[in-house]
Amino acid sequence: MFTDYVKIIAKSGDGGNGAVSFRREKYVAAGGPDGGDGGRGGDVYFQVNPDANTLLDFRYKKKFKAENGKNGEGGHRYGKSGEDLYIGVPLGTVIKDAESGQILADLSEKGQCELVLKGGKGGKGNSHFATSTRQAPRFSQGGEAGIQKELILELKLLADVGLLGFPNVGKSTFLSMVTSATPKIADYHFTTLEPNLGVVKSEYGDSFVIADIPGIIEGASQGTGLGLQFLRHIERTRLLLHFIDVSGSEGRKPVEDFQIIQEELKQYSEKLSQRKQIIVANKADAITDESLYQELVKLAKEKNLEIYKISAATGEGIPELLKHVSEVLKTLPKEELYEVEEIRKVYTLEEEEAFTIEKVDSDYWIVDGPAVQKLMRKVNLEDNESMYYFQKCLEELGVNQRLRKVGVKEGDTVRVVDWELEWYN
Repeated sequence: MFTDYVKIIAKSGDGGNGAVSFRREKYVAAGGPDGGDGGRGGDVYFQVNPDANTLLDFRYKKKFKAENGKNGEGGHRYGKSGEDLYIGVPLGTVIKDAESGQILADLSEKGQCELVLKGGKGGKGNSHFATSTRQAPRFSQGGEAGIQKELILELKLLADVGLLGFPNVGKSTFLSMVTSATPKIADYHFTTLEPNLGVVKSEYGDSFVIADIPGIIEGASQGTGLGLQFLRHIERTRLLLHFIDVSGSEGRKPVEDFQIIQEELKQYSEKLSQRKQIIVANKADAITDESLYQELVKLAKEKNLEIYKISAATGEGIPELLKHVSEVLKTLPKEELYEVEEIRKVYTLEEEEAFTIEKVDSDYWIVDGPAVQKLMRKVNLEDNESMYYFQKCLEELGVNQRLRKVGVKEGDTVRVVDWELEWYN
């Protein structure tokens, strides 16, 4: 089974907690704080797996998680960092954020490896919080939580040439004639239900890769049939061979077929509709009405497009077409599907930081959100010094200022995540 679109959930590792510890040795009456830091959580990377050509494995395993960092210990012992997670995907896979559609990585080169989710930082041990006035801090920082995202993995085949056209116009027959590929061939529509790749040998010039894209029909750009699944595979091709049946055997009108497919390309992607094309008038051995071919020739001249008359069944005209395609490809640069700045996106906790304030009663307020949740993990609610640190951080975050602005009054109850306090000015 060929699978080219899946959704998964990936999570980077949580950072380990910092330790609260004090030096205890013989003959040392009051050792100072020696709590070590927690280890960093593991990052999540995506890398090209040269042995994979489908996303099928992701249909059976949907959740991926990097290792958490270990907690710090006394004696200034730092926790071990979590192992990074490397997820292998086929060449040509695009990674997207399922919620926003943001492109996170485009794995289109051999050996490519991209960082997508950054692991949480380890919390600091209490040794970091000692000052001249606070010599025995009894609190430490909790580790940052890792980032969890639902991701879309979308495979776009990497080929030089894409075969385009309605079902049953001879694309699969052509591919089987010019490459070693063995696509299913039969005289009915939608014989091909998944893309096929083949390599054209160097006897026709420089070798190149052809992708046989299953038949696209009217409405494909809106998802009719399997259109959207197939259109994505011609986005990376440099040259399109637009196959059109000129035999007249099924009552098809070549000019009309050309215009319908062109409109579908334009609806799907304006850039794709402007890609270099060559019209391939196929089934020349079975033409019943020569005027159909002549109308297509006239259209090609109007559109300033090249046209080749061939028969995929008998081989007529194929060598000339392939030699020309090889020459044309030398003039067409390989372009990136996405701009580099669009895909250099790595999620870190800082991007998620924010807080919300909700009034649930005349004298009851709730403060929540990633920023304050992170802060709560850093404080010891049983320790006065830690609580002073907590209040200072709320002020720096702008929480207190926002509460005053929205109308909190002295004596009101403010719940910060799961902890309640009485507001005072």
